Amino acid sequence: MRFLVGTVEGVQSVFAVTGDEAKNLSRVLPEIGNDLAALTASPDLLARAHAAAETAEAVPVSAISPALPIANPGTIICLGLNYVEHIKEGGYDIPDYPALFMRGRNSVMASGAPMVRPTCSETLDYEAELMLIVGKGGRHIPEDKALDHVFGYTTFNDGSVREYQRKTHQWTPGKNFDNTGAIGPIVVTPDELPEGASGLKIESRVGDEVLQSSNTSNMIWGAAKTLSIISEYTTLESGDLIALGTPPGVGHAKKPGPRWLRPGEVIEVEIEGVGTCANPVVDEAHTAAKTAAE
Repeated sequence: MRFLVGTVEGVQSVFAVTGDEAKNLSRVLPEIGNDLAALTASPDLLARAHAAAETAEAVPVSAISPALPIANPGTIICLGLNYVEHIKEGGYDIPDYPALFMRGRNSVMASGAPMVRPTCSETLDYEAELMLIVGKGGRHIPEDKALDHVFGYTTFNDGSVREYQRKTHQWTPGKNFDNTGAIGPIVVTPDELPEGASGLKIESRVGDEVLQSSNTSNMIWGAAKTLSIISEYTTLESGDLIALGTPPGVGHAKKPGPRWLRPGEVIEVEIEGVGTCANPVVDEAHTAAKTAAE
C-alpha cells in the first residue's frame, strides 16, 4: 500500500493512495488514529486497512496537506557515509562500520513544511535519503530476517548545517537544527518495491537544477544490514525511523562551490517508486519576524 498522513479541512487522517486519489482510512477504522503509529504496531490492523480501502471515502491527493507519517517517533537514527562517492567527496576514509547519529523530534518536519535556514549560519545543505519505518521491533535481528521488520519506506531530506556539523566529531549540532529534516509524504509498504528498496533512482533538485542523482543499489549498507547492525546495540520498536545515508552531490562539495540552500528556493527529494518530498527554504529571522507580527 501507499500511505499518506495529512489534513483535510483541519482534520488529520491516514489515507491510502492510488494514483491521484486518496481513501480516508481513519474515518472507516477509527482505531487507526491520525498517523501510522498504530498500523506499524499491528499486522492485523494493517490487513484490515487493506480491506477498508475498498469502501473508504476518496479525496484528491492534492487536497491533502501532508503531516509527519509518525507524529512522535521513539527513535530517529541516521546513517552517514553510505555511498562511496559521497564519502570521497567529503574527504573521509571508507569506513568498515556505519557512521550513526540521532535526530531529535524538533529537527524533523513534514514534506511541504518550511525548511528553516538558521540565523547563525548560511551553510544549510541538502541530503537526499531513503528512510525506512520499523514495523515489528526487536533486538539482535539477523540480517536474513531483517526485512521482515520493515513497515515501509519513505523519502527524507537530511538538511545539515555544515558549519555546526564540523564543530564536533559527533555531528549532533549540525544535524539537529529545528525544522531541517523533511520526511514523507508517501510511505510505501515493502511489497510495492524491490527487495530492500534497492535499485531505485534517488535524486535531489532545485527547480531544473539537479543536485544529486544516484541509485539506492549504490548503498554500502542496505536496509537489512543496517537494521541488523543497529539492533546489535539497541531494541528497535515499531514506528522508529532509520535514514539510510545520502549519495554524492551535496552542496558543501560542489565545485565551484559550495552550493548552500537559499531562502526562496524549493528543495525536492525524489525516490523512484516512493515519491517526492518538497520543501520551501525560509530564513529563520524572517520566520520569527512574521510570527511576531501575527
